[in-house]
Amino acid sequence: MHVLITGGSGLIGTHLSRKLNEKGYETAVLSRKKQSDPDIKTYLWDPGKNEIEEGAIEKAGYIVHLAGANISDKRWTKKRKQEIVDSRVETAKLLFDKVSESKTRPKAFISASAVNYYGTLTSDKIFSEDDPPSAGFLGETCKKWEQAAGRFSDVGVRTVIVRTGVVISPGGGALKKMALPVKLGLGAPIGSGKQYFPWIHVDDLCGIYIKAIEDSKMQGAYNGVAPDHITNRDVMKALADAFNRPFWAPRVPAFAMKILFGEMADILLKGSRISADKIKEAGYEFRLTDFKNAVSL
Repeated sequence: MHVLITGGSGLIGTHLSRKLNEKGYETAVLSRKKQSDPDIKTYLWDPGKNEIEEGAIEKAGYIVHLAGANISDKRWTKKRKQEIVDSRVETAKLLFDKVSESKTRPKAFISASAVNYYGTLTSDKIFSEDDPPSAGFLGETCKKWEQAAGRFSDVGVRTVIVRTGVVISPGGGALKKMALPVKLGLGAPIGSGKQYFPWIHVDDLCGIYIKAIEDSKMQGAYNGVAPDHITNRDVMKALADAFNRPFWAPRVPAFAMKILFGEMADILLKGSRISADKIKEAGYEFRLTDFKNAVSL
């Protein structure tokens, strides 16, 4: 009943820790600094020095690996790209090395990944877990991320990978950034507006992680997305309605986004439909399947 979470101070980690505690789990996080929550044990780690505080790995019945630099916080320089990769891949390798040194093994290793595994595309295709990774930067990053997690499976530890869409959370995360221009009365489709927007509410994402912990039949990759296929135009219109702000038909031109964000603009300008069938077939029942309801909570 002991769960160790990396990236535990982030949006998803914070929500997941709270929900696990409510269910009676003993939850701990790996962090570079001590956390103030008295209900959650903090173990210190320094991935740059390959150090994890003694006791963290030994007590972990389950490890949930959420650590990773935010892909949209900074412009994608060569240095930033390396940080994005290393913060995911090298930390997973560190966890594997420490588990290998330990006398105990976790019952499961559950790692985040992203729907960017399939690339930044605009396509009519609905991507499933059987599709191969894209050759682009984000696809290659997710491939390396999942390969690092797969080392646990190679030594007999049940391994689950959750390929996550854009996480919607009231007042935080991507929603806060997306809502800012809308609140200023500048809500409009971005680029063509026809690109799909794979999303999931943070409550459902945490529910999937908890199911991955509790369901011993779950193994391999699952798409962590709501079964609601909406476009960027639908998203911006729903936000405008939610905040009672105007919605402008003229689109924000793609070239303007590329000037502002460089290569990173692709994550805003492109997007395809991602299937939620596999996680539904595993027995997960989504709480929020309508984007308009999700943003109005």
